[in-house]
Amino acid sequence: MSDHQADLIVHARWIATVSADNTVLENHALVVRDGRIADLLPSALADEKWHSDEIVRLDDHLLTPGLVNAHTHAAMNLLRGIADDLPLMTWLEKHIWPAEGQFVSEQFVYDGTKLAAAEMIRSGTTTFADMYFFPASAAKATVEAGLRASLFCPLLDFPTPMGAGPEDYLRLATDAMDEWRHDPRIQIGFGPHAPYTVSDAPLQKVLTLAEELDVPVMMHVHETAGEIQMAVGNTGERPLTRLQGLGLLSPRLLAVHMTQLTDEEITLVAETGTHVVHCPESNLKLASGFAPVEKLRQAGINVALGTDGAASNNDLDMIGEARTAAFLAKGVSLEADALPAADVLKMATLNGAKALGRDEDIGSLEIGKQADMVAVDLNRLETQPVYDPVAQLVYAATRDQVTHSWVGGRCLMNHRQLTTLNEALILKNAQQWQQTIAGAEK
Repeated sequence: MSDHQADLIVHARWIATVSADNTVLENHALVVRDGRIADLLPSALADEKWHSDEIVRLDDHLLTPGLVNAHTHAAMNLLRGIADDLPLMTWLEKHIWPAEGQFVSEQFVYDGTKLAAAEMIRSGTTTFADMYFFPASAAKATVEAGLRASLFCPLLDFPTPMGAGPEDYLRLATDAMDEWRHDPRIQIGFGPHAPYTVSDAPLQKVLTLAEELDVPVMMHVHETAGEIQMAVGNTGERPLTRLQGLGLLSPRLLAVHMTQLTDEEITLVAETGTHVVHCPESNLKLASGFAPVEKLRQAGINVALGTDGAASNNDLDMIGEARTAAFLAKGVSLEADALPAADVLKMATLNGAKALGRDEDIGSLEIGKQADMVAVDLNRLETQPVYDPVAQLVYAATRDQVTHSWVGGRCLMNHRQLTTLNEALILKNAQQWQQTIAGAEK
C-alpha cells in the first residue's frame, strides 16, 4: 500500500477546524487513515497526493468536528413530554422519579439510549456525556450505534431501580469501568446526582475512587435558587462551599447548570479548574435561571454545552442549543458581542471534549486526532447566501441540514440515512414503551 493511500477523503466547501485560531478552510480536503486525520490540504493538492477507494465530495457543505453533548440523560428520551410545564422539584418528585421507579430497567436504558443515539447522530452529535442508570446497558447501545460516550453512573442516598443505596451505585460504576475499560469509545465516571441528594460520606468515597481510577465526576450543582435556599437553611452554607470543603472542586468535576453564582463563587470555580456544563434550554424550560456564561468565560473557566435530557428540553439538538446559548449570553450580559458564533461552536465541540478529558483525541479537526466529524448542507434557501459559514451554522441552520456523520472515520449517517441503527425498530420500541407508560398512568 502506498504511503499516500487513505481510507477516506472528504472534500468540503468549508472546514471549521475549531483549532486555537478558529481557522475555517475553504475548498479543502480532510484525509482519514486508520480512523485518524492524516492530512488537511487544499482539494486540488489532495487529488494529487492522496488516493482512496472512498471519496466524498461535499461542494455546498460545512464540515465541523462532531458535536460533544456534555450533559444529557439519554434513556430519558422514552420520557419525552411526560411532564411538561412544571418547576424542577415538582417535575422530579411528582412525575419523573415515580415513573423511573416503575419503569426503569436495563432494557429501558438500552432502548432509550438507542432512541437518543439515533436522534443525536441525526443532529450532529458524535460524543455525549450521560448521567443515567445502568451504564453498562447504555454503553452497549452506544457502541452498537458507533458513537462515543462518557457515562456517569448515578449516585444517590436513596434506593432507585438500580440499587439500594450508595454502596450499590459505587459497585455498579466500578463494575462498568472494568467491563468497558478496553473500549476507547466508552469512558465511565461517577455521577453523584446533586448536593441535596448525596450526603458527605458517599461524596468522599466518590472523590477517593475518582482519584484512584483517574475518572471524571459529573454533578448537578447550583441548578435553582430553591436548591441554594434549602442548603443554607439546612446546613448554613451554600452547596459550592460544601463541595469545596470536601475537595470535589477540581479539573475532574463537571458542574452542570450553575445558574446561581456569586462573583466570589465564579472566582472559586476558576481557581479550582472546575468545568461548567451549560444547559440553556432545560434551564429555561424548568425556569431554573440563567448561567452567567460570559462572566464564566471572562474568568477563564472552561464552559461546555449540553442539552440535558429530552424529558426537560425536549430534544437533543446541539445546533439549536448552541443558538439558544449564544442568544441567552447576549441577553443576560446585555452585550451583543458576547459569546460569538465561533466561540459557541467551540463550546459545543472542543470545550466539551476538554471537560471530559478527551480533547487530545476529539473536539477539533486537526492532524492526528480522531476523524469524528459531521457535514452540514448550507445550500438551502434558509441558509443562503453564506458570508460566514460558522455564523450561518449557529444562527440560521437547523439539525435537519446535517447530512453526514463519521466517528473515527466510520460513517454513521450518509445523506440523512442512518447506517448503524435500525430506524424502524427503534421507532417501534419507542411506541411500545409509550403505550406501556401511558397505560400505567391511567
